[in-house]
Amino acid sequence: MHADIRLGRILGIPIGLHASWFLIFGLVTWSLALGYFPREYPQLPSGAYWLMGGVTSILFFVSVLLHELGHSVLALRNGVPVRGISLFIFGGVAQIGREPPTPGAEFRIAIAGPLTSAALAAVFAGLWWLDRAIPYLAAPSIWLARINLILAVFNLIPGFPLDGGRVLRAIVWQVTGSYYKATHFAALSGQVVAFGFIGIGIFTILGGNLFNGLWLIFIGWFLQNAAASAFAQTNLEAQLRGVKVGQLMRSSYPRVTAQTSLQELIEDQILRHGERCFLVSDNGNLMGMLGLRDVTAVPKAAWPHTTVAQVMVPLDRLAWVDPDTELMEALHLMDEKEVAQLPVVLANRVLGLISREQVLHYIRTRSELKI
Repeated sequence: MHADIRLGRILGIPIGLHASWFLIFGLVTWSLALGYFPREYPQLPSGAYWLMGGVTSILFFVSVLLHELGHSVLALRNGVPVRGISLFIFGGVAQIGREPPTPGAEFRIAIAGPLTSAALAAVFAGLWWLDRAIPYLAAPSIWLARINLILAVFNLIPGFPLDGGRVLRAIVWQVTGSYYKATHFAALSGQVVAFGFIGIGIFTILGGNLFNGLWLIFIGWFLQNAAASAFAQTNLEAQLRGVKVGQLMRSSYPRVTAQTSLQELIEDQILRHGERCFLVSDNGNLMGMLGLRDVTAVPKAAWPHTTVAQVMVPLDRLAWVDPDTELMEALHLMDEKEVAQLPVVLANRVLGLISREQVLHYIRTRSELKI
């Protein structure tokens, strides 16, 4: 769930909102203003319910953000990069750059979120104890205490990708010594949990509660897709284990000079030969790399007057791998840097290029050969 709206950074981590967040924010506010608050505190004016509903919804999503920051802080402490945090219809997700290196790191990162939510539940319960005589403060306090406790318990359900599923994976990983077996087990557990949610949702609808039933089915569908994705990711890692970049890299790669115009590049190289990535040099010295995405970011009217050097990714910002880098590590680096190809460098000399397209072709070929 990538963010559609960027809110800023916390501890250097980009924070954003997915468009679906606005739907769930409205639903939470609506249910509080027309359901929970009037039922629990009937003596208040109707306008107060909407005000408290909006403020409580914001504090709820602040709680979700702190839950994800709990994961993120522990990830950074264990040497795992965090690309960002997005708030969306199911709450939030911390986009971890790569999998934890050890079972212990996996356990610490996974458990940090539920512990943060449990701590927030205790804080809001303490606030309720202090302000319970003031309905305008007590109503949000006790609801936030309960919802954070529910969030902590729900996330401890042992089904991947919930935090409990990651805790389960850490335990199985520690016992078996195999990350591959642990992920398969956790993903299978996640699919069982997902279908359990879907089944309960169906019975809930049959019992006459359409909205809650559909919500449970939606949650189950989301968890099932995430668990299946984790299963597929593990199979991919197994296929690529031991395969080096040097085995797949393209040794012949197109070069262009820094002063080539984009118009010339498009007409002579991209349209005529179908090339999509170029190393940029000046007097034989490597200056950077240019991809099709860099070209399309420039308005068409500016192509004749814009040089390759003006839009390329310069050498000091260029990510690269060496021939002995494993393919999976190269893919993770492409994801982290949001690029589709990487130069292969050894002893300051460019040997070739490795791209997602080459890796996908390799995987398809293996699948056709059934190896």
